[in-house]
Amino acid sequence: MEAKIGISAENLAEVAHSLSKILADEYVLYTKTRKAHWNVEGPDFYNKHKFFEEQYTQLEDIVDEVAERIRKLGHYAPASLKQFLELTHLTEDDRGKNDAPTFIKMLLADHESILIHLRENINNYAGALKDAGTSDYITGLMETHETMAWMLRAHLS
Repeated sequence: MEAKIGISAENLAEVAHSLSKILADEYVLYTKTRKAHWNVEGPDFYNKHKFFEEQYTQLEDIVDEVAERIRKLGHYAPASLKQFLELTHLTEDDRGKNDAPTFIKMLLADHESILIHLRENINNYAGALKDAGTSDYITGLMETHETMAWMLRAHLS
């Protein structure tokens, strides 16, 4: 059933497609963070294992929220690995060691890449697409990624 929420069908489709790309990025980052949690080695294993668990738990919530935002707009969320890999701008290839600094640098780069993408597109939602709700949501998501990136960056100092 079509969502009649004061936004044209064309704009809703464009917002949903944009959010699908964000969802794909979030899912790929979630998977990479899980990999870090499962595979980290080194003298700081336990602390980093727990740290990555906190991060992937946050990302798991983000994945669910982005998918539900797409559904609120009357569209279906992509939900296959194939779709996520087609939509994401991140890469799943990392080829690094299984130590904390390697994982942290990789994850930080992805958070920063997502932040740049969100920041570049945030005004388009409220402006051209007339969707202040998604613009507000993306602002909050951006702030969450800023905090997560800060936490990762602090481990590299």
